[in-house]
Parts: sequence; structure tokens; C-alpha cells
Amino acid sequence: MTDNGDLYKKEGFEGQRAIIIPRKILKERCQGHPLINSLFITDIGFYPKARGHFRERPHGCDQHILIYVASGCGHAEIKKEMFQINAGDFILLPAKTRHLYQSDEKNPWSIYWVHFSGRTSADILSTMLLHQSSYKGSVDAGMKRGNLFDELYVNLERGYGIENLIFVNMALPYFLSSFIFNSRYNQLQAEKDEDIFESSINFMQKNLHKALTLKEIAQSISLSSSHFSFLFKNKMGYSPIEYFNHLKIQKACQYLLFTHLRIKEISNNLGFEDQYYFSRMFSKLMGVPPVEYKKKRLT
Repeated sequence: MTDNGDLYKKEGFEGQRAIIIPRKILKERCQGHPLINSLFITDIGFYPKARGHFRERPHGCDQHILIYVASGCGHAEIKKEMFQINAGDFILLPAKTRHLYQSDEKNPWSIYWVHFSGRTSADILSTMLLHQSSYKGSVDAGMKRGNLFDELYVNLERGYGIENLIFVNMALPYFLSSFIFNSRYNQLQAEKDEDIFESSINFMQKNLHKALTLKEIAQSISLSSSHFSFLFKNKMGYSPIEYFNHLKIQKACQYLLFTHLRIKEISNNLGFEDQYYFSRMFSKLMGVPPVEYKKKRLT
């Protein structure tokens, strides 16, 4: 988990984005999968112009963390070593290691951040530290890593289907290597060929405020309910309605973290007539009820 009894200050940052993958999903789909368990994302986000952003973990975090400063500046302390971090710099925070970091008040940073874990995560971190001889490094600010970050983020935002998780976590080493081998980094040129699954997920995302039926989702791509349900579950590992509810809970997490909406308001915004049913579903997937999740702390 990202919460380690640390000191934390967060204000609302307009345009902020964050995904915390449910620990149940990490355990069932990442830690035991041969293509994922060596290196995988646990949390990911972007905080623009994050004035007031401060984090101190006396005992470190359970995962390794990479923070890349796209603009602005701030500082970090790892163990007892201080680092000034400017635009184009990145900082590596090893797991279980005391650290703090803070955005500059006059020129607040905009940061991309990724928590990662897995069997080879420590080796990846050691390679990065060996290559730059420091917890801090710098990369060409003109290399648009934001595009690759968006690839990771947008695919996770589409849910936790096994193909999504495999794609994202097989792309993660490329993202990390762009920091290790800056001179060799080539921008990823992504093709956006949309198939029936992407079309149905797009339809789900546009209708998170509704209580869609299987028939409505299937009709959006001109398939029968039974045929679509069979194809979708065979590819994604979840039924369409289960997947739709995962997307709703993902959105609920963002409401809880970044707004002051009450549980009932969030439930209504996501098409749930019964807020207690919503709370039970949230608790089942996230492991804690919505009220407790709202108290969680992010990077």
C-alpha cells in the first residue's frame, strides 16, 4: 500500500489524475502472472502545478517510486541526502527507505509519478542508480515521455482486463528504460485501431452515470447480448457488467480523493440508486469502505 504512517499534505490540483490499482487485482492478476509478476505498476498519477504538495515517509513506501518533474521545481530528501529537483529531473525513491519531497511554493512542480513492484523491481532500480550514480537524474525535456505515460494511464483507466494489465506492465520497462538510457529513447508511435471491445468500453466510460444493462452495451456495438457477453468475458476475463462496475469504482476512487462529494452524491453520480449497495460493491473490490478509502494518502 502507499500509506505507511507518513506525513502528508495535499491540496486539490486542477487536472490531477491518479489510479490506485485495487490490491485484490494486484494479488490475483499481477503477482501470480508470469508475464506481469516480475515488474508491475501499483499506483500511477499526474499532479499539475501542485502547490502545497508535501510527502514524508519515515519508514519509506512498500514500492519503489519514480517521480518525473515536467515543469516547476521542488526538493527531496532520501535518508539524509538533499536534492534540488528542476524541470527535466527525476528522482528515484527506493522501497522501505526514509524520504520526503515537496513542491516549491513559488514555482510548484508538475509531476508524473509511478509506484512499481515485482520480482525484478529492485534490479531495475539498482540499474537506474548505477547508471546515474545518484537517486536523482536528468533527461531531455524535449523527449515527450508524457505520451508514453498517457499510454500506461489510459489503458489502466480502461479497467483491469488481463490484456490491459499485460500491455501496461510489459510497456513499463520501456518507460523506465527511457530514463536510464535517455540518449537511446525513441518516442512510442501508438496505433489506435478500435475493435468491438474498445468500442464497448468507450460506451461504458461515456455512461458511467447510468445503470446500463447488458443489452444496452451489446446494442452499442450491434451484437446480441449472449454473443457479446461470451466474447467479452473470454477476452477480458470479466463479464461486461463486472467490467462496467470496475470502471465505476475507479471513477468513485477519483471522486473520493479529489472532490468533497458525499458518498450518496457519488453513488448517484455513478448510477446507483442504493448507496449501500454501492458501498458494498466498493468495499468488495477495494478492500475498504468508501469512507475509509477517502482517508487514504497518495503520492
